[in-house]
Amino acid sequence: MADAKPTTALCAPVPPHPEAAVGYGKRSAPDQARSRRGDFAHLPEREAYLGAFIDRLPDGAAMDVKTLAAAQPRYGQQAVRSALTRLSTAGHLRRVQETVGNGRSQWVYRTYFTRTARDDTWWHHFLTVGTPAQSPAPPPSPPDPSPALTPAAEPSSPPLPQVQPDERPPSSRRTVPADPLPAPPAPSPAYAALAALGTADPRMILSAAECAALEGHAAEWLARGVSSAHLVTALTAGLPPEVYSAGAIARTRLTAKLPPAPPLPPPGGTAPSQAPARILECTECGVPGRPEALPGGLCRPCRGDSPPPDPAAEHLRAERTHQLAALCRSRSHSRP
Repeated sequence: MADAKPTTALCAPVPPHPEAAVGYGKRSAPDQARSRRGDFAHLPEREAYLGAFIDRLPDGAAMDVKTLAAAQPRYGQQAVRSALTRLSTAGHLRRVQETVGNGRSQWVYRTYFTRTARDDTWWHHFLTVGTPAQSPAPPPSPPDPSPALTPAAEPSSPPLPQVQPDERPPSSRRTVPADPLPAPPAPSPAYAALAALGTADPRMILSAAECAALEGHAAEWLARGVSSAHLVTALTAGLPPEVYSAGAIARTRLTAKLPPAPPLPPPGGTAPSQAPARILECTECGVPGRPEALPGGLCRPCRGDSPPPDPAAEHLRAERTHQLAALCRSRSHSRP
């Protein structure tokens, strides 16, 4: 019998997750805890799986239901839509319309996601003010419940050995400095954004020398009001299929796509607000509304709450019905 030959066919590589248009897609909410195992263990299995899947996506990834259903093998579009609604009510997700740039009227659709669940108060503060609400200080740790042991409480304990003074001369004693190695300085925001390019797209990993050489160009972007997340998206979105020199591509984009400088404030006036205008959307149906009107990211009908009856609306509806009936009667009498 002929020997069986091993299969040499290679598995097809997993395609990267599609990216949304520039400025759209996923955005990571600030002040998240570090990623760890069990971040979504409080959710059901489906929501926990999709929450961990979305958490691993980079900023700018497409977040529509059809793309999310096609990018993972376990759940279809209807299940993904239901899971996004559950993630919204659990405080992990909000869909938002907001403006981009200072003085620009372009509106984009973004999905803010956080692995750390937030309540409606935190989301309201973040969406209206533009900065996350300050978390309360952690409570002090409780004192040790075990009572302090005194020599009188343990009469049977053996006596401690007597400490002998150091007999060596002062010149022979070893001195250990309190801080022998100074801590390295923290990298600048521009350097940190360049170093994070490889996390967003492995093809754009830069060396330490390249990050230092391009730090000045990236700092100019940040000085013009661009966030670090937007800078990473601008340098990693729409890359060619083959990237042979990540440093050259980053340098070209940093110089060719440099945004304009923000306008100077008028004499005697104040500078325009840096916080973008945001409108919250219902995660289920997409209807816009104020954050306080969409608790859990859902409107009243999607939450299943029946609206209270409006006497004025009922009276107006009855009056219009009577007017329509009278018009129909008058037309029927006027016919020959």
